[in-house]
Amino acid sequence: MPELVQSYHITGASAGEIATSIETAVRTGGLQPGDRLPTVRGLAAELGVSPVTVAAAYRRLTERGLLGAEGRRGTRVCPRPPLPAPSAGPAVPPGVRDLANGNPDPALLPDLRAATRRLTLPRHFYGAQANRADLLDLAAAELAADGIPAAALAVTGGAMDGIERTLQAHLRPGDRVAIEDPAYPAVRDLLGILGLAAEPVTVDDEGPVPAELERALGRGATACLFTPRAQNPTGAALSGDRAGELRSLLAEHPGLLLLEDDHAGGVSGVEAVSLAAGHDGPWAVLRSAAKTLGPDLRLAVLAGDAATVARVEGRQRIGTGWVSHILQELVVALWRDPGAAALLARAAAAYTERRDALVGALARRGLAAHGRSGLNVWLPVPEEVATVQGLLARGWCVRGGERYRIRSGPAIRVTVAALQAAEAEGLAEDIAATVHRSSRTGAA
Repeated sequence: MPELVQSYHITGASAGEIATSIETAVRTGGLQPGDRLPTVRGLAAELGVSPVTVAAAYRRLTERGLLGAEGRRGTRVCPRPPLPAPSAGPAVPPGVRDLANGNPDPALLPDLRAATRRLTLPRHFYGAQANRADLLDLAAAELAADGIPAAALAVTGGAMDGIERTLQAHLRPGDRVAIEDPAYPAVRDLLGILGLAAEPVTVDDEGPVPAELERALGRGATACLFTPRAQNPTGAALSGDRAGELRSLLAEHPGLLLLEDDHAGGVSGVEAVSLAAGHDGPWAVLRSAAKTLGPDLRLAVLAGDAATVARVEGRQRIGTGWVSHILQELVVALWRDPGAAALLARAAAAYTERRDALVGALARRGLAAHGRSGLNVWLPVPEEVATVQGLLARGWCVRGGERYRIRSGPAIRVTVAALQAAEAEGLAEDIAATVHRSSRTGAA
């Protein structure tokens, strides 16, 4: 067998066979996320087939989100292909503090065992109402208090489920979507799987930069997907002034789909600001339970215009049917529990204190970090890999920014959810030492 084919684990005589062999290699670990594939002509020569055949195989896998064409970097396996690829093993060595996982602090989540003991668990059968009226009523009151229209609501299996269903309800492969840069990696992965093109919009502490959004819209974006607060990874949060500027821009593009992922809700540490009210086009705002009540509560409430909500619910009925009423009742019980509400208020205050402590400690060492809201702090650095590895050697695991970035510069993301404020000075000192050492090494 030719050496090239052996090294890439690719075989086949037709486009379907070649695509299947590549998919199998990704699924079994022969090809890893980020691996570069042979050129179309090179692989065609090794397999003895037409370049058209190889190009067709690559195109099939690109449309499914397994491969991505990256210009001069060639065709590569996507960073997170839609396959159960083999796990790379534990990312955090024993004894190292994990500040990379993005999880809320377990000590600031409600006790689900106590809440489940209060559930009535009535039986729910086919043909019954999909969504609990009390859940919708509670969600509507909260949304209305934040100035978000709540006449039409749906319940989805988490924020990403709602985002996917909304995008599919309005867009087609090839459409362009304006997203934040840097952005939550799963959003970029989802766009790739759906065949949608990402148009990056730079964000600062107050949200998407208007000039950048204008550029994206000028390039033909027909949808915007933004995080109004607790933006992952930067912690950006829409200000009232910035929201006004963005609304003016959006008003010049009637019919544009607007999606807001308010995934952290009340623990974001800032008031809700939305672009949805008065938007001239389809829209949806998602509120998830994952950051406030626990990641295993796969439930989100979607508010939107009547047509969008109807499309989302119609597609849901054909597939999963509804979100479990056990989960819905549990969320209702927690939303009504004064103790849980008090705990969430403490969580919002604690996350704010921890973010501010680290951002302040870094500033005192000459490092400008971002963390206006949410669970993360984003720090631009000269060299991501060296910084991540240097901090790992000092006992801290943080996440490099490459998976989040589109055009923005190198950075690291530090999840501060479980970082005590008293630890911020020590962490900042280690970050500063690592960054400055990396800068000297790079300069040399």
